[in-house]
Amino acid sequence: MKPHEGMPELDTTGPALSFFEFWPMWAFYPPIALYALWLMARYRGVLLPTAANPSFPGGGFFGESKAEILHLAMQHIPQWVAPFITRDRVTDSAPQAQADAALTALAAAGLSLPVVAKPDLGCRGAGVKLIRTRQNLVDYLEAFPTDARLLLQRLVPFEGEAGVFYCRHPSWPQGQIISLTLKYFPYVYGDGQRSLRDLILQDPRAGQLSHLYLKRHAARLDEVPAAGQAIRLAFAGSHSRGAIFRNGGALVTPQMTQRFDEIAKALPEFYFGRFDIRFADFKVVQAGEGFTIVEANGAGAESTHIWDRSTSLLAAWRDLMTQYRLLFQIGRANVDRGFKALSIREFLQWRAREKRLTPLYPPTD
Repeated sequence: MKPHEGMPELDTTGPALSFFEFWPMWAFYPPIALYALWLMARYRGVLLPTAANPSFPGGGFFGESKAEILHLAMQHIPQWVAPFITRDRVTDSAPQAQADAALTALAAAGLSLPVVAKPDLGCRGAGVKLIRTRQNLVDYLEAFPTDARLLLQRLVPFEGEAGVFYCRHPSWPQGQIISLTLKYFPYVYGDGQRSLRDLILQDPRAGQLSHLYLKRHAARLDEVPAAGQAIRLAFAGSHSRGAIFRNGGALVTPQMTQRFDEIAKALPEFYFGRFDIRFADFKVVQAGEGFTIVEANGAGAESTHIWDRSTSLLAAWRDLMTQYRLLFQIGRANVDRGFKALSIREFLQWRAREKRLTPLYPPTD
């Protein structure tokens, strides 16, 4: 595969990063938090987002099981979803034995290496790794926290990746794509003279994010890539892990909207969330075809187009506030229809478990 094959051309003009793109959460999110407090009062419910998707655990707002959501998708839209298996990391079995059992389970499900390993709980690309060999799997299991669940999913071997954010109020006849994020994997290119370390440090964008890339590629930083050799710096399509995000909202077509509306309506009681997809050719995706869903995120998903370096801070805040307003409106409508939001106690228990596990996951590729 060629870098960014099948994707719209990556625009590298202008600044490499926006000035707020990697602000800490405490600096970026306070206006959104204050707006959410107002929405809680306006729509009469603190945890209405957890009722936005009644078929998802906790609406998919926080601490939800990815496996449960993907199992639901496999029941209703299997032709659109990358198949997977789940495994529990147990304490009474060695990683080698668990790896062999996992390989047997993969074969029984019609899958084989390479696969993508990811935690059942977690967000922002935490713990995502490409597993090519048995030893990779042993190493992953060895580093994975015990008494926690992981997914092994078929690798969709394309460069194209996007996040498609779908929204439909229960009273609407048709849903909308309210955000489209095109995800580009970062590369540096060898010149036969500089080491990988120097290529990263001297790249206009990667040099500003060297803390993300240097540790990940520590074992090969002194290598001198051949002239023209492309070195991919990140595998996971997560902004916080170093992927490049671009706003693709202007590229949404009626065919795309119709297809994702059909998919979303096929999922029982699903109204709000982001489909992360992979594909070989974005032009085919624009026709509503040729993509595979690798993850379905619920109420806790974010309109990630805001991390396009050309998005202003005010526009980012505005778009997130629009997203949250729709989320609370949908949650209110579903509660009025008889569905229940999580209790504060349940939410805090779910949140605590995810917060406890996330720092224990293996490093993301």
